[in-house]
Amino acid sequence: MPRLTAPDVRYHSSWLEGSAEFSGARRDGGGAEDWPLEELRDALTFHRFVEALAMDALPESPRKPGYVPCTYLWIVEGDTFLGSLAIRHELNEFLLNEGGHIGYSIRPSARRRGHAAAALADALPVARNLGIPRVLLTCDDNNTGSRATIEKNGGVYEDTRNGKRRYWIDTA
Repeated sequence: MPRLTAPDVRYHSSWLEGSAEFSGARRDGGGAEDWPLEELRDALTFHRFVEALAMDALPESPRKPGYVPCTYLWIVEGDTFLGSLAIRHELNEFLLNEGGHIGYSIRPSARRRGHAAAALADALPVARNLGIPRVLLTCDDNNTGSRATIEKNGGVYEDTRNGKRRYWIDTA
């Protein structure tokens, strides 16, 4: 049964396989934007990447302008990496309008099996424990899969901004 877990170097091989499936496409919730996939093949670099993901949850950690503290979680089943999920601890202007508190992505070979909906359901108590009573989720206006995932988890549609549908979910 799939579960959320903290990023861990033991998933290195499976993470690489899953990441390669995206063929360079952007992955929401992955935290790897500044880490070239070729470099992450190296075990020491991957170890530093995993450490950086963990450190990003700490408010005092240095981060790029416009970025907020974030808890990264991986969706795994056994030893298989299925996807990533990020819980952003606060909203800045961009996140309020387009990005939201929670972002996620499922590797292409594991899609359409309910993993995103289950991971989002499991992430809501984590967000509550982080002090977020109500989370904002967004998806592209034409992303019917993500829309269904959010609505299945109780997302209440508010509006669309810049092509992004915005939903709120109470974490209580």
